[in-house]
Amino acid sequence: MTAVHDLHSTSHKKHIDCPTGAHTQDSHRWGVILAGGDGKRLLSFTRRITGDDRPKQFCALSGGETLLKETRRRVARIIPGQQTLLILTRTHEHYYADEVKEIASSHLLIQPRNHGTAPAIAYALTRLRRMDPRGLVAFFPSDHHFANDDAFVAHTDFAFAQAESDPARVILLGIEPEGPEEAYGWIEPGSPLEADSTISISEVSRFWEKPCRRVAAHLMRRGCLWNSFVMVGTVGAFRNTMEHTLPNLLASFESICATADPEVEEKGLRALYLKEPATNFSSEVLVARPSDLAVVRASGLGWSDLGEPKRVLSMLRLKGKGANA
Repeated sequence: MTAVHDLHSTSHKKHIDCPTGAHTQDSHRWGVILAGGDGKRLLSFTRRITGDDRPKQFCALSGGETLLKETRRRVARIIPGQQTLLILTRTHEHYYADEVKEIASSHLLIQPRNHGTAPAIAYALTRLRRMDPRGLVAFFPSDHHFANDDAFVAHTDFAFAQAESDPARVILLGIEPEGPEEAYGWIEPGSPLEADSTISISEVSRFWEKPCRRVAAHLMRRGCLWNSFVMVGTVGAFRNTMEHTLPNLLASFESICATADPEVEEKGLRALYLKEPATNFSSEVLVARPSDLAVVRASGLGWSDLGEPKRVLSMLRLKGKGANA
């Protein structure tokens, strides 16, 4: 088990540094890249590409870098590398070992196995609370595609600014839909919130999970948004949502991570992941607490979760057109 200690300590290992223009001056800005999923929906497709069962975040679907490395480079434009954590899963280690070998071990949170997004987020929040209780943290899936990194950076920066000015809310990145998608989660915005920006932000009214095409078309006409699962907020705001929805899970992680002994922590994590049911953060936390949330209307990002072969092929076609333009 690799435990995260003091991320401000000096490490001899290399990492992706935050390039010029990123917010290195913001010592309370943190990022967590979620890379522990199994990628089962796309497994038959990625198996043909790689010849093994590696999850899609460890695949170079466009022939270049893996999705995880692309995510790390994108996030490094917003958050310093020394303040970015990766959530990984021990059972995937042979797929990611070479990719993370130059990352400081203090940046890696290794789960015994994939058990849903809620345990992964609870684990990260518990660590961040110890390291920086005043922290602002963004969670990023590692297996999604963004065609326009500049637009992604602008909207995420805006979400960080909103989270700082409204520390009780978690800010979601909602994508303007390109069609009545049935396989995505949808966010229904509520009342607009005041913001001195061309980017709009609203309260969250409710969520719609994978609606039928007829309902999805209706949601699209009403101005609803796709849920990208990019989320920004204070450590306290995220913890508050979990204290109201999954208090026992959060308390279990806090008890386990209170130890300074990595072996004791690893043993505790193994026991917890065997005892607790797999839990989804969207359905168990976000859906239950819309009043704790706000949503940014994001346009021009070219986002896809690459969860189906047709989306991967569409992404590759668009990339090819861009390269030939």
